[in-house]
Parts: sequence; structure tokens; C-alpha cells
Amino acid sequence: MTYMDTEAIRNTLMPFALQGRTALLPALHAVQDYHGYISKDSAAVISSLLNIPLADVFGVIEFYALFNQSPVKKTIIHVCNDPVCAMAGSESIMKMVPRLTPAINQTLDQFTVERAPCLGLCEHAPAIMIKDKPINAQDIQTWQDLIEWKGKSPQSIVSGDIRWLTKNCGNNAPTSLENYQKNGGYTSLEKALQSTPQQIIDWIKQSGLVGRGGAAFPTGIKWEGAARAPGETKYVVCNGDEAEPGTFKDRVIMEDDPHLVIEGMIINAYAIGAQKGFFYIRGEYKNAYQIILNAIYEAEQAGYLGNSILSTNFNFEIEVRRGAGAYICGEETALFESIEGKRGFPRIKPPFPTSQGLYGKPTVINNVETLSNIPIILSLGVENYRAIGSEKSPGSKLFCISGDIQKPGLYEVPFGVTLRHLIENLAGGIHPGHTIKGILIGGAAGAFASPDQLDVKLTFEDLRSADLPLGSGVITVFNETRNMLDILTRLAHFFAEESCGKCYPCQIGTQRQLEIIQRMEENHINPSDYETLMDIGTTMTDTSLCGLGQTAFSAMKSAMLIWPELFRESFRSTGGSHD
Repeated sequence: MTYMDTEAIRNTLMPFALQGRTALLPALHAVQDYHGYISKDSAAVISSLLNIPLADVFGVIEFYALFNQSPVKKTIIHVCNDPVCAMAGSESIMKMVPRLTPAINQTLDQFTVERAPCLGLCEHAPAIMIKDKPINAQDIQTWQDLIEWKGKSPQSIVSGDIRWLTKNCGNNAPTSLENYQKNGGYTSLEKALQSTPQQIIDWIKQSGLVGRGGAAFPTGIKWEGAARAPGETKYVVCNGDEAEPGTFKDRVIMEDDPHLVIEGMIINAYAIGAQKGFFYIRGEYKNAYQIILNAIYEAEQAGYLGNSILSTNFNFEIEVRRGAGAYICGEETALFESIEGKRGFPRIKPPFPTSQGLYGKPTVINNVETLSNIPIILSLGVENYRAIGSEKSPGSKLFCISGDIQKPGLYEVPFGVTLRHLIENLAGGIHPGHTIKGILIGGAAGAFASPDQLDVKLTFEDLRSADLPLGSGVITVFNETRNMLDILTRLAHFFAEESCGKCYPCQIGTQRQLEIIQRMEENHINPSDYETLMDIGTTMTDTSLCGLGQTAFSAMKSAMLIWPELFRESFRSTGGSHD
């Protein structure tokens, strides 16, 4: 890097100089956006300006998959290879590269093609992104089409039995502040500011709202814990680091109705007494990142953010942070570590975030869908909100449906509809001429349902009784032609790749799980592999530090129970051969 480049990098980083370590990820993003990668010289400049040991800077760079330490080609093409995209042909796209003509190969010298574990575009499988922008893979017939693509981004199907959370979604454009206000936007904030913080917390508790990210912890209780925690400094964090294979609901809300989430954050802040919030967005969601930034600016200009909000003594600001390609940062404490400029390692609990969270202060963290429910609860009132759903699962829920289904998309339904209704009536059912082999509920960290479970009701309590998780609302459908060992291998590879390595049960367990399932897929199996896999999975589930390791075996275990022949057939067919 030349002297001028060094000075340009230094000038780019000056806004971060006084922030210290917490500005590390924004600074790294700024350098990479400017230079294409983060050189050793750039890392040294960052180390000096932020007063961080250089070894720590490199440790963070190496932890996050989206940071490059060496030059990359002009354009990066990401091709997803999660189960849904693999079924839709993503591997065929990758295999085309060696067979290209010399002329196209020369053109491809300008491109870097990378496999991605999941791009959050499952409804558009096979998912492909060029320069962080999704493309419509259905329009791509050749690599020439791909590298010369100038079309529009694909549109998502957004539908359902009810349109509370999604009333402003599906229009293929972000909802502006003006249109959000026309549809009643920010009236819930006005109502909140005319009420006491405790009244708001009581309404959220009475609504029965629980976290929609998978943990299902009661939202009102979480808020109350933070509100009662001692200290003047408190934080609100929106978790937009959606990276579960098969899920894309938070992306749709952020891109289509950003003010709904922002209004929920502001109300949350008022209820617990926070003056600062962080909106953490998955690194792959560059489009959502830009849309949220613009929406926050609109809200600031309109007086919904900043000092003396709506002429009250309430002050609140939101800072947007981008992740950098680490699934583990969807775990709340790992996300805090990332905001603080560290590697995304989960923390030991207790202490819990409501007493000691971000920067060691009381913190409430909720995901995008959870916060989007807040303005709706205040607008409708608790009784009307609880009028749909069930007693223990009130309100509506977003479900992401993809795989072997005719109309993959985002569907909003009242809690209590059946899995059959969601798949057959709303998503058009499986493709003609095929039957359902299995349904993965909850994503990679979820569990498989068999076809005879189609009539289970989609509530927390009914799914729990059926030994199925609701998770983040992922529904992936597989037909009878699918090689389930291939699907399981991809899921096992995902967890082995995404394990942060902090705790041994997860670090070693995910690797051993992958090794065993790969052997099974290759028809080489030890007689004890079935039992060994069950032991490893049980150990991971019981002793891992965070949710990644605790759920890494969930889908595998359910598959072992539904299709036990898959895990023993290889040994029988080879007569015990281990060659």
C-alpha cells in the first residue's frame, strides 16, 4: 500500500478514532469497502487509531468470514449451497466453471466465485448475489448471463391469513416514512409517550408476546428485568443477524417495512429507560443495512429519534452495526461481543443481559420480528391482539416456506393453524406428481416432521407435544426423491463450519458429527456409528455453552428417529466392509 493509500485509509478511519475498540468492526468494514480487502498496513493503521493491540485486530479479522486479508477480484459472486439452494441447482452452477470457454474464463478473471452457507434468500433458490445484490437465478441460463446481469432483484411472495406484521410488505420497495404514517405508523409511539413505562411493560406482559427468534422467552418479563435493574445507562439491541438456513422473514421486514422495527425499538427504549440502541444487521444483508440507515435518518428528521422526542423529555438514538459473516453472532451475548469489537464468542450465563449485557450494562435484546409486534400490540390493544392464536400462543407468526413447494415465500398466520394449511392451502402444496418425504421445522437447528404430522397445530404448546420446535419459523419441504443423507451432511457441515470453537463439546462434537454422516453418505460405516452419533449429539446438547451446540444435533436426531434405515443401511449393504 502506498503512502497516499495509507493516508486515505487513515482519513477514512478518523471518524472512528475516538470511539475505541467498539468501532473495530465499522472500521474494518470501512477499509474493506474502500480498498477491497484489509491489508497488514491497514490493520496496523486501525490498531494505532483505535488503540487496540494488532494481534487482537487480526484475531477479529480472522474470526469473521466476510473480511478479506488479501486482494480479491473486482466482483464477488456468492452462490449459496445450503440444502434448499442445493436442491434448486446451486451445485450445478458451481460445476459449470471448469467447462467454460476460454473467452468466458478470461472474463471470469475479474470475478471471485464463493460458496456461501446461506444468503437468507431461500425463497429465491438457488440464491446468488453479485456485489451484495441478489439476482433472479431463474433468468440465468449461462455464466455469460450471470456476469452480464443487469436485471432487477427477485420479488418475494408475502401473503397469509392475516396481515398485521406484513401489511406494508410485498410491494417490492421499502415503505417510506410518509406511507408508514398514512397506515398508522408511529401512533403507537405517541400512545406510549402518553403512558408510563410500567404501563407499557404491563401491556407487553399481558399480550403474551414471547421472543420470535427461537428461544421464546416472555418479552414483557425481559423488559421488566432491565427496567428494574440499577443504573442509569441501559441499552436496547435489535438482533437482525438472521442466518438460520431457511429463514428470511427478518430480511423481508427490514427491507419492506423498516419503520415498524424502529418504532418497536423506540417504544422498548422508553419502557426500560434506555437512551441508546444498536441495530445489528447480518453482514450479508447489505440492502437491508442501507434501507435501515435511511429509515433511521427519516425518523430523526421527523422527530421520532434524537433529543426531546415528540416534544417530551425522552431522548433516544440508534446506531446501526453490520455483522461480518458469523452465524454465532445471532446468539445474544456473542452479538454483544461483536458490537464491542471482539470475536463473537458467547458469554457464560448468568449474569443475564437484563442485568449485565452490552458494555456490562442492563440490556434488552430482541429480534426483528419480536420488536415488530410492539407497535401492533399498542395499536390494537391487548384484548384484540389476544383475540387470535391460542391462550398460550397469542397473536400471529411469520413462517418462511421453501424447498419442494409451489409457492415459496413469507406467510403470516394466526398461531393455531395446521402445518397442512400452511403448506397446502397457502404455499400451494408440493409439486404435482410428488409426495412429501419430510418437513424440516425450525431450520438447521430444528427437527424433521414426517408426513403423518401435517395436522399438528402451529403453536408453541402443540409443537412441543409433538417433539417439534417452532424455532424462528422455518418450514422446509422435501419430496420423496431427495437424498436425506446429503441434506443431513450439508446441515452437519454448516454447524461444523459455524462453531466458534469456544467450548469443546460443540467444537469437537460438530466435527465428529460431520465425519460420521459423511462416511454414511459414502456408504462406509462402522457398526458403532449410530450409537456413537447419538452419544455425541446428546453430549453436545447437554453440555454446550450456547444454543449453537445445544441444537446442532436436533435435526440429525429427528432424522435418526424417522428414517433409522438411512443410518444402518450402508453397513448392511456393504456386509460390514470398512474400506
